[in-house]
Amino acid sequence: MKRSMTIALTAVAAAAVMFGVAQAQQKTISIGTGGTGGVYYPMGGGMANVLTKAIPGLQATAEVTGGSVDNLKLLGAGRSEIGLSMVDAALDAVNGTGKFSGSKIPVRTLMVLYPNQMHVVSIEGTGVNKLADLKGKRVSTGSGGSATEVMAFRVIEAAGLDKDKDMKRERLGVAESVNALKDRKIDAFFWVGGLPTAAITDLGATPGVKIKLIDNAEVAEKMNKKYGNLYAGSSIPAKTYPGQTTDNKNTVVWNILVANANMPDDMAYNIVKTFIEKRDDLIAVHREAKNFTIANQVKDYSPIPWHPGAAKYLKEKGAKM
Repeated sequence: MKRSMTIALTAVAAAAVMFGVAQAQQKTISIGTGGTGGVYYPMGGGMANVLTKAIPGLQATAEVTGGSVDNLKLLGAGRSEIGLSMVDAALDAVNGTGKFSGSKIPVRTLMVLYPNQMHVVSIEGTGVNKLADLKGKRVSTGSGGSATEVMAFRVIEAAGLDKDKDMKRERLGVAESVNALKDRKIDAFFWVGGLPTAAITDLGATPGVKIKLIDNAEVAEKMNKKYGNLYAGSSIPAKTYPGQTTDNKNTVVWNILVANANMPDDMAYNIVKTFIEKRDDLIAVHREAKNFTIANQVKDYSPIPWHPGAAKYLKEKGAKM
């Protein structure tokens, strides 16, 4: 019996050692996404699922955040490994300007994702029909940790308005903005996201509500003159959202997947390889993943330096970088 007990204890100890080795080999990474009403969060969740299934020894999780600015700060603090960001916010982080004044973050591009569409959203009965009509209104410019706020401020400035003096400003995420607009607590809100954004779809489908998307393409040129060639005129096609009867002429900026410069090259290589090869799995999560193509991996879409591990894979696949 003593011998049997010894063998049993030895087996348990061996199993514990093996478990400890397995745990040590398991790498956990966090993906900074956004709020639950936008595209970043479901897309990030899909990315986490794909990485966990495709890369042995890797466990990825998607974290709810305020958006691009929060994600970049989390990277800088070492509290996440990768994140989704708009290029204008990421450029501020690299240069230590704007919301990152005096605190540069060594951000690197892993891959270009999809174009982010500026939505300026209102409903019938508010008196908001053009950007100039925002003067004197109650307006949400996005949550404090978001690049929506960064771009909203630039659109407002380019439209000749003062964000602090010309409107009563709220700082709400897209889901909260939709609810506030339904309840007539605000008159309009800004949101930069992919198509369609779930929360805005919900707004358009609300009985008794007639959605209005306010044209803003005219400010792109003025924004580029001040902030660099980051923005372009585009449009949100009619019927993208329930009740939207005409094309909305708007501005766009690209989204990128970012990491800290200290990420190992092989990890960056494998992450990008996985997302390109598993693109169909990500399209099933959200259709904006159709933009995850080699053709879109160009410097024109991201002024942020490329991570060498990511660049290695993309050049192998023929990206014109």
